[in-house]
Amino acid sequence: MRDYIRRLIIAGIMALCISLLFLGGKHSQAEEISIKDKTAHWIWPSDGLITDTFGTRHGKHKGIDIAGSYGAPVYTVDDGVVSKAYYSYSYGNVVFIKHANGLETVYAHLKTRNVDEGQEVIQGDIIGNMGSTGDSSGVHLHFEVHQSEWTINKENVIDPVVVLNEVEVGQTVLAFNEDTYSKEALETIGRIRLYEGAELNYGHFMEEFEEVAIASEEVEVEADQLEHVVQPGETLWSIAEQYHTTIESIQASNQIQGDQIVPSQTLKIQRISKNQYIVQPFDNLSSIAQKTGTTVQQLMEINRLTNEVIHPQQVLLIIQNE
Repeated sequence: MRDYIRRLIIAGIMALCISLLFLGGKHSQAEEISIKDKTAHWIWPSDGLITDTFGTRHGKHKGIDIAGSYGAPVYTVDDGVVSKAYYSYSYGNVVFIKHANGLETVYAHLKTRNVDEGQEVIQGDIIGNMGSTGDSSGVHLHFEVHQSEWTINKENVIDPVVVLNEVEVGQTVLAFNEDTYSKEALETIGRIRLYEGAELNYGHFMEEFEEVAIASEEVEVEADQLEHVVQPGETLWSIAEQYHTTIESIQASNQIQGDQIVPSQTLKIQRISKNQYIVQPFDNLSSIAQKTGTTVQQLMEINRLTNEVIHPQQVLLIIQNE
């Protein structure tokens, strides 16, 4: 009889444990679904390439890294209020935004901050520009999401893919994707590269898109020279990237001191010769050698490089192998 009672007690305890585990799992799943429902309309904070994901570096990486061009726009993923905006040794230029759904987002390593604490922002507003400030080894945006609020110990952190989409290292993401705008609009965004100073959000994107598309006329002058009319938000960097040339070349062709340009200004664009290559973000000598049909040794010799360190916008001489 005692054995029978003991068995009943053990069975009851096991049933209770299983029930608690089941309820706990259901609660976590419901909570995750709730967060996804709250953020279904969010956009990616920048265009670029995923270079690191949540939980790497022995669990110390509490966000997601998106690499892109220096000075590229960084957008707020949703409406909100800037809770903090400052410079720190670790985050560099960083912006924190508190959203109505209770979440707080973090945008770190910015080149510049375009917003101030207490400022209201609308989804898609440019809150800063991509850079490499603070504890950073290259141009990228470090993006975090926190439940309720960010804390120094980051106990409220959430994996960003829970509120955005599953991604892998090497995958390209767009803030404004094909679900939002037409293919033609996306192609024009990629060509014009709206950078610093451009106001771009869901509310007035199409109006601004039409104005920029009409005004963006590149008139070919000669086989090796073009003219470009500067558009709002463009920088020397973005124009140099668009025409596969260098900032220094544009400055020299137009007698420009510094990097100041203004909308409607006409710039002469000198094309780089075929035996030259402009280093792009994420390039290394091995990748350039593969692209150009040469070798690392030849690149180092012809360019008199003492090591394999190169930087974006650097011009390299190229001699292709027959």
